[in-house]
Amino acid sequence: MSYTQSLQLHNFRCYDAAKMESVHSGLIVLTGPNGAGKTNILEAVSLLCPGRGIRAAANEDIQKKDASNVWAIAAHVETGGAVVQLGTGMDAMSGKRTVRINGASAKAQVALADYVSCVWLTPQMDRIFLDSSSGRRKFFDKLIFTFDAGHAGRVTRYENAMAQRSKLLREGNADPSWLKSLEAQMAETGVAIAAARLDFIGRLQRACDLAHEREETFFPKASLHLAGTVEELLYKTPALEVEELFTYQLKQSRSRDSETGGAATGPHKADLLVRYKAKDMPADQCSTGEQKALLIGIILAHARLMRGERGAPPILLLDEVAAHLDENRRAALFDLLIDLGGQVWMTGTDESLFSAAASRAQFWAVQNGKITRTSL
Repeated sequence: MSYTQSLQLHNFRCYDAAKMESVHSGLIVLTGPNGAGKTNILEAVSLLCPGRGIRAAANEDIQKKDASNVWAIAAHVETGGAVVQLGTGMDAMSGKRTVRINGASAKAQVALADYVSCVWLTPQMDRIFLDSSSGRRKFFDKLIFTFDAGHAGRVTRYENAMAQRSKLLREGNADPSWLKSLEAQMAETGVAIAAARLDFIGRLQRACDLAHEREETFFPKASLHLAGTVEELLYKTPALEVEELFTYQLKQSRSRDSETGGAATGPHKADLLVRYKAKDMPADQCSTGEQKALLIGIILAHARLMRGERGAPPILLLDEVAAHLDENRRAALFDLLIDLGGQVWMTGTDESLFSAAASRAQFWAVQNGKITRTSL
C-alpha cells in the first residue's frame, strides 16, 4: 500500500509554508471554512502523481501571488514497505514542472507513477453524467492511467497527431505523404487507446458487479458501456483491420475535417455510458442523489479492482464528498473506505459530517494558511 506520511508546501496556492507530519494510512479529514485551502491540500497530494492534478491547473496558476520563490511540494511516501522522498515544483527558469525522487531529478513526471496512484472526486464532477462526453472520457482515462502509465502518452500522441493533421488541412495544399503519415499514426494509436479502454471497462464492470449487498444498498451497481465507432468495430473485428478501416475513414473525411477541425470519428469521440443497473435507467435520468451514489460506487469498484490486481488501492481524494449524503450513507461510505485499507483524504466545512468516523480518522483543521492536527 502507498500512502503519504508527510507533506510540505512552499508558495503553493494560499500557503507560504505549511507542513503535515505523522499522517497515517487511513482516513484523513480536513475541515475548515470555505476558501481556507482544503482543496489546495488535495491538489498537492494529486501532484505527487503524473499529470496536472485535481484542478488540471497550469504551473503559473498554482504559484502563490507575490511570493519570492517558486512553488514546491515535498512528501515522504511509504510504498511497498519502504519510504521514498518525492518532490515536485516549478522550475524558476523554464516555468516547467520538475520532479525529484530521493533527491535525484527524474527525467519525466511519469516516474511518479511507480510510487503513487491517486483517484479523486470533486463537486464539479457531480454533473459528469449530464455534461459533455469529454468530461466522462477524461474521467475514464484517468482511471485507466492508474493501471497503465503508458495510456496518457498514447492519448497525447493521438491528440498531437490530430492537431497537426487539422493544421495541415486548414492551411490547404498539404503534402499527401505527410497527411498519410499522420493518419497512420492516428489510426495505430487510436486503436490502441480504444482497445485499452475496452479491456479496462470489462475489468471495471466485473469489479462493480462484485459489490456486496450492503454496498449496493447505498451505492448502486453501475452498468458500463463504451460507445464509439472504433470501439464498436473492435468488439467484432481484429485490431489490424480496424486500423485499416480507420485510416480509410480519415482519408475520406479530409474535406469535412478541414472545415470542422479535428476528425469526424475516432477515440476522441468515445463516450462512457452509465446506467443504474437495478433500475435499468440511464444515469443522466437518475436523481441528483442517485447520480452521486453511482459515481461513488464506480470509484469504490475501481479501488477494489486496483487492490485486487495491484495489492493496494489508490490514494483517494474526496473533496466535499459527505456534504450531500444522508447520515446512513455517510456512515456506510466510511465503513467501505476503511475496509478498502488505503489512504483516503476527505474535506468538509462541518466536522459533524464525519462523526461516524470520529474514532477511526485523523482530523486536521485548515484555516488562515495553517494546517493543525486536531480531534473530533
